[in-house]
Amino acid sequence: MAKLQVLSGSLAGQSYELKVDKTTIGRVEDNSFPIAEPSVSSHHCEILLRGTDVVVKDLDSTNGSFINGEKITEAILKPGQTLRLGQVDLRLDDGTPLPPPPAAAAAGAPAPAAASGAKRQDQTMVVQRGVSLDQLAEPRSAGFDTANSGFTKKTNSVNRYFIIGGVILGVIILVGLIIALTSIKAP
Repeated sequence: MAKLQVLSGSLAGQSYELKVDKTTIGRVEDNSFPIAEPSVSSHHCEILLRGTDVVVKDLDSTNGSFINGEKITEAILKPGQTLRLGQVDLRLDDGTPLPPPPAAAAAGAPAPAAASGAKRQDQTMVVQRGVSLDQLAEPRSAGFDTANSGFTKKTNSVNRYFIIGGVILGVIILVGLIIALTSIKAP
């Protein structure tokens, strides 16, 4: 039975057996195969079993999915090939032993891809997204300290002038009415 062998990251040395037709891989726990690494997207890719083929389908991950260094959106993963998700490398193992490396490669000669000038992919960039559960559990040191800070009411001088002006205008009108009424009563 086919399985994915983790080659790097915190799960290095572990493997995941591909038993069902669809396996999801990502950083969060609701995936079939969770990989808790910051460079792996929350829902990074799907592994689909189609007959004898193992198909990798990228789920629009931030750092991409690569088979033997080539970025893919959907491709067949063959036994012995390396699948890179973010900064985590995995290898498909179908239970058969891998062939020994060619004598030239063992002697230190450059690999055929490097000798032919094949384009090499740049390193995957880690993009920090969200917070981890550890960060949520830590006490916050910055922010509001309501125990030691007294909130004060903000004064608004425009309202104060409006009220004073209203009182003065009211007094002027009242004095005018009193004068008008006293002048009418006195013949």
